[in-house]
This record gives sequence, C-alpha cells and structure tokens, in this order.
Amino acid sequence: MTSKRNRLITALLIFIASNPASAWWFGKDKHYAETRYPIVMVGGIIAFDEIAGIDYFYGIADELRDYGADVYESNVSGMQSNEYRGEELIQQIENYLAVSGAQKVNIIAHSQGAPTARYVAAVRPELVASVTSVHGENRGTPVADVIRGIMPEGGIVEGLGDAITFAFAGLWEAASGGPNPLNQSASAVLADSTTQGMAEFNQRYPQAMPTTACGREGTHNVNGVRYWSWGGDGVQTNLLDPFDSLLVSVTKLAFDDEQHDGVLPVCGMYLGKPIRHNYNHNHADAIRQLFGLLGWETDPKTLYRNHANRLKNAGL
Repeated sequence: MTSKRNRLITALLIFIASNPASAWWFGKDKHYAETRYPIVMVGGIIAFDEIAGIDYFYGIADELRDYGADVYESNVSGMQSNEYRGEELIQQIENYLAVSGAQKVNIIAHSQGAPTARYVAAVRPELVASVTSVHGENRGTPVADVIRGIMPEGGIVEGLGDAITFAFAGLWEAASGGPNPLNQSASAVLADSTTQGMAEFNQRYPQAMPTTACGREGTHNVNGVRYWSWGGDGVQTNLLDPFDSLLVSVTKLAFDDEQHDGVLPVCGMYLGKPIRHNYNHNHADAIRQLFGLLGWETDPKTLYRNHANRLKNAGL
C-alpha cells in the first residue's frame, strides 16, 4: 500500500514539474511567464491601454503579471496608419527600455497592432526580440474593401468620415491618454486596411510573411526577431455578447465562404511560426471583449500565458 502511494506521489510531482501552469491548486507559478525581455501589448483600431478602469486586453496583462511577466500596455493612436502608429510605438518602447533597463521587448499585438509591430521590427530590429500576431491584420480585410467602395478615396464621404473620426477618436484618445488625440484619420486607417493597402505594406515590410496568398508559415527568425501568430474562426460565440451580433452583420456584407473571425480572414492572420489558427474565438474574443464574455473555448488568458512561457523557454 505504501509503495503504491509513493508511486502515486512521485507521478504527481513529475506531472506538476512538467506542467507548472496546471498546478493551480498549489498556487500560481510566479515564474511561469517570466520572460527575459518585457512584454509590450499593442492594440488595433481604436486601441487604448485603459479607459475608466477597462483595459483593451481585458484582464490579460494582469494575468501575465501574476505569473511573473513584466508587461507594458502601449497606447498608440486609435485611428492612424501602420507607419504612423509604428513611429509612436518606437518612442514608447524606447521609454519602456529606459525604465526597465532591458535591451529589447517582446511585442504581442492584436488586429492592426500586428502591422504596427511589424513596422517597428522591420525598421528598428535591435529593439525587438519577438513579434506575436494575434488575429493580426496582415493581409487587410474585405470589410475595408466594402467600406472603400462606399467611401472612395478623396471623395466627400471620406472627408465626412475624417471629420467624424476627428471628433469621436479625438475624444476617445483624450479619455485614454493617447499620444495624439487631435491627429486621427479614418482615411489613413482605411487605406492601410484594404487588401490592396496591406499588399503594398507587405511589399515594403515582408519580414516573416508567408510568400503565398494563403501560406501558413513565414520565416520564423528575421534579423534576430522571432515571429509567431495565432488566430481563430469564430463569429457568434456567445449570444449574450452584443459584439457578436455586430460581427454577424459585418460578415454578411463582407465575407463569402472563407474562414474568418467576423473582421479578418483567417488566411490573413498567418505570420512567422503558426501556433494555431482555428480557435473558436472571434475578433473581440481574442482580447476577451466584451468584458470576458466568451463561448465554449479556451480562455484567451491561457493562450497569452502559455505563449509567455513559450517566449521564456526560447530565451526571450
């Protein structure tokens, strides 16, 4: 009996040692997500770090900190081009490095945050240890193509859109302490978010992009920067979530039969080394919005936490 008990205890200890994150009943492993370099979170369109106590990556940064990560939540312009936002991000990263004393950062980016981060890694690779694209807008979206059809470049409607953006996004940026509340542009976002606009961006900054139209893997290490990505193909994942109903409406307008998350095609989410791209998460689920209302799928907190451990194990 004693021998069987000892074997059981030994097996349990081995399991805990090899799966530290699963041993929640013994308390959190405070070093599980302790990466060598700080993690910088970068949001997409209407990005913010925090408004009225609500953060863009809802509950995710605090989860990473609980497991030992040093995390900074960036606050680039909510409505601007990839390059414009990228230059803002460079300045913020330089500040983070000055505060932390680190040499580089690991960037985890959602939606338009992915090309924003890719721009930084392309022009200032010495600042970046890794870029991870989460439901990233790496090939644009048919949603923007539809809007461009309604809002032709240089037309009256585009000018009206910019005026509305100046008012709404300016107030949004001011509320979140954004860097340039008076310099927001719907036309700049739209130009970069169309499939043509992102194709041109990818010609300028091809690092880690798959070379075929729906390629699933790009170069994992470019100029010393490691690249990963994950994504999902959920749309209406929780009937209580009002975002889901909005995404269903958008889907009917913009998508045919291709897999998508309500905003972006799955084919456009791939970058560098793929982790998994068929989670039952929609575009908002990927950052746990709205207020953590999710469907029957892995909580994104787990995905971010496990990825921080992946970065740690890679020496990053």
